[in-house]
Amino acid sequence: MSKAAKPARNGGARRRWIKWLFLGPLLIFIAVQLYFFLMVCWYAQFNPSSTNMMDDQLSLMREKKPTAVLQHQWVPYERISDKLKRAVIASEDANFSEHDGVDWEALQKAYERNNRRHKVVGGGSTITQQLAKNLFLTGSRSYLRKGQEMIIAFMLETVMSKQRILEIYLNVAEFGRGIFGAEAAARYYYRTTAANLGVAQAAKLAVMLPNPRYYDRNRSSSYLARRTTLIVNRMSSADLP
Repeated sequence: MSKAAKPARNGGARRRWIKWLFLGPLLIFIAVQLYFFLMVCWYAQFNPSSTNMMDDQLSLMREKKPTAVLQHQWVPYERISDKLKRAVIASEDANFSEHDGVDWEALQKAYERNNRRHKVVGGGSTITQQLAKNLFLTGSRSYLRKGQEMIIAFMLETVMSKQRILEIYLNVAEFGRGIFGAEAAARYYYRTTAANLGVAQAAKLAVMLPNPRYYDRNRSSSYLARRTTLIVNRMSSADLP
């Protein structure tokens, strides 16, 4: 073999490595998105028995108590009080029935707020984005996770109806330590069912959603009481899908 052939072959190998250095991560990214999309299609037809957030919470609970279990019971959309649906929309995502998965105005406000505080303190997430996080992601706050959350939110909005998105969200949202879904929350806090929640009860549960474990321990919080009253007044204007 000539001396000129060796550098040529070495150069070709180097180019292939450089190509895969860029192409490899892209293929991994595409594979991950394909997995999420297939799971979204599955959940459009079948109810999730668990979520990533539920699994994480159970693991934390079992570090202290190996026999710990989650309180969770799936109920169909029609067996969840319209009061709770309206309260959650009024509290969490007033434009739920209108946006395509992302509320860009809320996102811009959250971005400006984060810049002022020089850290990620809030994400302006819609109900659809929160469902994406609960199903597949973690509770960490970063722009990378937010980007993935938005991609999955668009998948959810493309594949599912608004009603299905809200149904799954209300069945998997965390309402307290180890308390997931509207039925478990109604029984845990009020000894009733999700179908029979009253206006004030529904509003209070909705207000607890951003920080459920804290409000589980601090149910007499003055902020919780004030915010609950505000949501009660807003519920009548919340549009159901």
